Order: sequence, then C-alpha cells, then structure tokens
Amino acid sequence: MQVVEGGAETHRFYRETGLAAELAALVEPALGGLGFRLVRVNVLGGETRTVQIMAERPDGTMSIDDCETVSRQVSALIDVADPIAGAWRLEVSSPGIDRPLVRPSDFEDWAGYDAKVELREPIDGRKRFKGRLEGFEAGEARIEVDLGAEGRAVLGLPIALIQDAKLVLTDELIREALNRSKLKMKKGSAAHDGAGFDDQEEQD
Repeated sequence: MQVVEGGAETHRFYRETGLAAELAALVEPALGGLGFRLVRVNVLGGETRTVQIMAERPDGTMSIDDCETVSRQVSALIDVADPIAGAWRLEVSSPGIDRPLVRPSDFEDWAGYDAKVELREPIDGRKRFKGRLEGFEAGEARIEVDLGAEGRAVLGLPIALIQDAKLVLTDELIREALNRSKLKMKKGSAAHDGAGFDDQEEQD
C-alpha cells in the first residue's frame, strides 16, 4: 500500500466501468513503469471511438513531452492487446486545474480548496456535496459544507462511497495551481519543458 507523508494512500479509489475499466487495467501498470500515474480513463462513443487518458507524474506535473511519451507507449499497448472493436483515436492529457480527485492523497494535497463530491449511495438523504476540502482521515474525505439552517459543518465522506469528485475552478485555485507548477519547475522536479496542467497529445 502506497502512503504519502501525511498518511493518505496514493492508490486510485476511482474505478471506471466497461471498456474504460478494461483499458485502465491495461495501461495503469505500463504508466507506472514509465514513471507516471494514471488519473482516469474515459471512452467516448461514435463512429470512431475516442480514448481519453489523464495521467501525471507523482509530483503532479505533466508536460507536452510527457504526453507524447505516454501516447506512443499506450497506443502501442492498445494496438497489441486490441480491446477496441473498430476505429479509435487516443487523447492523452494532464488532469487540468479543476482536476478529478481519484486518490485519498488528492484530498490532502488540495485541502483548503473547493470541490464537488458525488456518492454512490446517499448519506442522510444526500448524494451531492460541494464545499471546502479539509483533508483525508480514517478512510473518509473531509469536506466543509453549508447545511443551511444548521450552518457549516465538516463531514466525513467514506471513500468507498465516492463515485466522482473534482476540484471547482476558482480564481484562488488557478493561482495556486500556477504557483505549484512554477515552484516544481524551479526545484527541478519537472525537468521537462512546459510542465503544466493543460497539455494534451492526440494520436489517431
């Protein structure tokens, strides 16, 4: 089990379904071998299916060169395994500023910023929550929400019940994301040109 310094696990709790799940199981080990982490896989329908893969380095960076590297390796892997019937195209990108939260450690990394969380099953009649992240503790994502007449309160949402979670795009988040990216580049932790949040590589 992988654990960050603060104690939160770094394995993905998010699970795709159908073809996306099959592709995630295929590419996640390969990405790990290249020094990247899988964030999410999405498959869009149509005459030519589009396979969207979000990935990042462990420090959260993802440059254009990184996207190209992942695209080449993943494309070859999918070609060999051949899990997709018919024509398909591949898109590789970073998670973006309003990124999905797919690991327990994500809730700690982005504590203090707004997020939306949707549960598989309701808690006290409620499945959707929006508020300020307060970290991760004892198997629960902590989030401060407005309960109306009851005021604001910090709730613990069991990680096993979280279906989807992502950051909410705000000016504060944009500033923090850019500052983190610049800091990592200065420290040399991302030695690739253009380490950023919205890089994308497409391959037919």
